[in-house]
Amino acid sequence: MSRKIGKLLVVFVLLSFALSGCHYFSAKKEIANAERLFSDMKGKGGEKLVPYEYCSAEKFLEESQIEFNSNDFKAAEGFAKRSISASDAGLAEIQKKK
Repeated sequence: MSRKIGKLLVVFVLLSFALSGCHYFSAKKEIANAERLFSDMKGKGGEKLVPYEYCSAEKFLEESQIEFNSNDFKAAEGFAKRSISASDAGLAEIQKKK
């Protein structure tokens, strides 16, 4: 009986490590995308043209990096996605204005 429990425990531990690793890589990818889009918006004058979207994207990106460094990868991914959304909205508004 204890052998079954030991095997179950090992499977549970391996599964939990595998699942937590998925969030690490997806968060890292989303943060990289958020940084790229924010940089694009900044390069196109987003700070002056779309200050609300600029500030939102910047703060969500900062929070994403803080959460990533605190090993909360799921939250980091969520904040990075919000930063991407704000950057996309800002870039769309910049395109409308030009």
